[in-house]
Amino acid sequence: MDQERRILVMNPSAVRLTGWKVGGKVPYCSYCQTRKLTEGEERCYLVSKREVPYFLSSMPTYEGRFVDMEMSTAVIYENGEQNKQEVLLVLKDLTAKKKEEEARISKLVLQKTLEAQENEHKRLAQELHDGVGQSLYSVSVGIQAIQSRIKQEEQFSEYMQEIVEELEKAIQDVKLYSLQLRPHSLDQLGLIPTVKHLVSSLNRTHKDVSITFTYSNVSDRLQPVLEVNLYRVIQEALHNALKYSKATLIEVILYKEDDELTLKIQDNGIGFDRDQVKAGLGLKHMEERVDQMEGSLQIHSILQEGTVIKVNIRAVTGGEEE
Repeated sequence: MDQERRILVMNPSAVRLTGWKVGGKVPYCSYCQTRKLTEGEERCYLVSKREVPYFLSSMPTYEGRFVDMEMSTAVIYENGEQNKQEVLLVLKDLTAKKKEEEARISKLVLQKTLEAQENEHKRLAQELHDGVGQSLYSVSVGIQAIQSRIKQEEQFSEYMQEIVEELEKAIQDVKLYSLQLRPHSLDQLGLIPTVKHLVSSLNRTHKDVSITFTYSNVSDRLQPVLEVNLYRVIQEALHNALKYSKATLIEVILYKEDDELTLKIQDNGIGFDRDQVKAGLGLKHMEERVDQMEGSLQIHSILQEGTVIKVNIRAVTGGEEE
């Protein structure tokens, strides 16, 4: 552009980005349009402050919309006697970069939220196990001791037995809630033993369904974040299958090939049409977990045949760095 900001030459990229025309004038950016000037100062910030290497602002296009841009200028010809000047204006579209940064921040917020949630689950599980659970157990032992001393009072003894049985139910409930919040074995033993215990527990409480767990080539501990998220995906998938699928067989399969870990949860249930089923919180939570592991999630379901959930991630053992 010349000293009057009249466009002399444009490359094709500039034409596509701005829609400006050769011969027209370069408009001022959103900042320069309203900034306060000292006497005799050029309104264009980059021209008036030549030492500034680049400048971030929004530039209006030919259609009138504003695009976030990184701008820089360089004087390529100057003739003081004739008051002529030619300036090279370089524009860089920051729209894609801005979206990438927003996505990065969103992913980071999600990761920190899930980490905080898991830490809180871990704390609550510990409190339930060590606090409430131990207190209930102590009460149960005390009542049984009293019960052994008053066997001659049959009616009172029966009443005490009912209290003991109710306490046993409360203790089992506390164990179950603790397991759902954060299994101790996940931190102590790892993913494989914890999933085995989960499947065993579900098989005891759901007699009409057979749940199996098989794994191959997975012997090392994975990074904690992977173990937690994989466990949560399995937990959520099994919960959904038991609640909705009407399946008689649910299979959990975990295997590793090279450096890729694959998790499959499949059932022989009634299936569903994804176009007609709204994505609930369960599916959203699975997607969030897989996204945090930078993996891929596929859900394939056929009506009256069953559903397959497949997760692929890069296998990172506990000693490796991502």
